Amino acid sequence: MVARTTSLLITCEHGGNRIPARYQPLFAGRVGLLDSHRGYDPGALAMARELAHHFRAPLTYATVSRLLVDLNRSIGHRALYSDATRGLSRIEHARILARHYVPYRNKVEALVARAIAAGPCVVHIASHSFTPILDGRVRNADIGLLYDPARPGERALCAQWAATLAAAIAPLCVRRNYPYQGRNDGLMRRLRQQHGARRYVGVELEINQKHLTAQQRFPEAISRSVVESLRDTLADRL
Repeated sequence: MVARTTSLLITCEHGGNRIPARYQPLFAGRVGLLDSHRGYDPGALAMARELAHHFRAPLTYATVSRLLVDLNRSIGHRALYSDATRGLSRIEHARILARHYVPYRNKVEALVARAIAAGPCVVHIASHSFTPILDGRVRNADIGLLYDPARPGERALCAQWAATLAAAIAPLCVRRNYPYQGRNDGLMRRLRQQHGARRYVGVELEINQKHLTAQQRFPEAISRSVVESLRDTLADRL
């Protein structure tokens, strides 16, 4: 279980679809792509802000499109760059990494390290959203919680959070390690390599984009349930 005096950190790696002016010619005629789930995670930043506001937790987020560089992928991963940027020169890739990727990753790593130094444990919630249909297949969940099953703190927190959340939003479906596996390549896997299971608990929150409102936010009932269920889950830990 997560220890008492746990601190909380919120991040959002895919919070926007902004393309810096230098690279905008690469995306000429691709506005629809940038506005799609491939360009960013609609609704994720608004959810991250609600969590940070409610818990008075530090929030770190990015608004540069994942189509420029994916902040949730490791250097060398085949999905680090999109079709639009993969063919750029090594010098240009290095420029993108130095300007956009490295500062974000370093900031999150520093916040986690500082939180752990100040107390026994940090819970890191990364806010994401997912497209309801991918490659012709319907995703059968409304909310997913991604974690590493080999880490007891993450496993226990997600089991409790999933049960509390499912009761709050029934009949919507809450699943664990869906639509992705929590152990997949990403920022959290890097942080797990740096910090032991008792000191670092990382969970990716994934909400189905089919619930987005016209304002690109999730309905208040869903957002409120996410916040309140996490509050109840962490009640004896914060």
